[in-house]
Amino acid sequence: MDNLVTALVAAAVLVAVAAYARWWLLSRRPGLGTPEDRATYETLHTTALAAPALRRGLDAESAASALPHVRTLLGARTVAITDTERPLAWDGPGRPEDVAELMAAAIGSGTTKASGGMIVAPLAIDGQVVGSVVIVADEASAGLARATTEVARWMSSQLELAELAISRTALMEAELRALRAQISPHFIYNSLGAIASFVRTDPERARELLLEFADFTRYSFRQHGEFTTLTEELRSIERYLVLEKARFGDRLRVVTLVAPEVLNVTLPFLSIQPLVENAVRHGLETRAGDGTITLTAMDAGHECHITIEDDGAGVDPEIVRAALSGANPSASVGLANVDERMRTVYGNAYGIVVETAPGHGTKVTVRVPKFSPGVGPAA
Repeated sequence: MDNLVTALVAAAVLVAVAAYARWWLLSRRPGLGTPEDRATYETLHTTALAAPALRRGLDAESAASALPHVRTLLGARTVAITDTERPLAWDGPGRPEDVAELMAAAIGSGTTKASGGMIVAPLAIDGQVVGSVVIVADEASAGLARATTEVARWMSSQLELAELAISRTALMEAELRALRAQISPHFIYNSLGAIASFVRTDPERARELLLEFADFTRYSFRQHGEFTTLTEELRSIERYLVLEKARFGDRLRVVTLVAPEVLNVTLPFLSIQPLVENAVRHGLETRAGDGTITLTAMDAGHECHITIEDDGAGVDPEIVRAALSGANPSASVGLANVDERMRTVYGNAYGIVVETAPGHGTKVTVRVPKFSPGVGPAA
């Protein structure tokens, strides 16, 4: 306890010294850089404030949030953000009807248009005009027109990022639908068959299995959240294996080794469970005798390393390559689906790694960054 107090006091002293040193250095300087430095900082700061709203896409709410910062950038008395038909947000004197003709010309041509004190610059996503930035000033100078055009280009780049995020979400949802369609009929049929076998001989066991089945399907078919925690994914896997062990009995052995420090790691929803199901279906169902599935999740610095290994029948590596490349998706829809989603979220360096050979089982390794931009907490 004394060591902890001493450490806290030392940390507080270091913070105080650092704060005093910063104050002293700033007080000795004539100013925070040159006027050009300050102008650059203020511009970058303003664009940073506007970016989050624009990355939500172009609608009335995001336009209203971004508009004050766009006005600061351009310094005009009236600024508006529009879609292709009407203003989404307007700030300053004047009427939208006054710029309607100029707005239509800019949107139609995809180029900046100016007339009198009015300037309209188009907003585009992948070359498709989706709206515009409108300013009304005392004088529409060439410099102001260039500035408006550049701001519109920057805004367009933020809107493109929003579109990419939307596309990624749609892709993830489509891939999840494909995965659910692939795993659910097979699993539901076998699980209900196993439960039915206990109804007369062991009703209490049948009831317990039915509850496990309900919890498993509730998790697998939930309709919200791209991501989950490793804890939740492992809980679902545990339910899945309880149901499979009811079917296989003592033939199926499961070994689980999980480091406590990785339990809160966030990862794509249904990214580990299909690999475990794949190990059962393709590793043990196709061979006689007992089988063991080993699931490990280890701390590896900035990453969490997860492996699913079975001692089942194994497969020709060329078949796995064909499945992962999309040349033969029927070979393992679950495997290819998880690989694609991991690459979509984390980049190509994070595709799954499969080690297998006929008669020698299969080992699948998944690397998950502990922290990754755009990967939010579980919903």
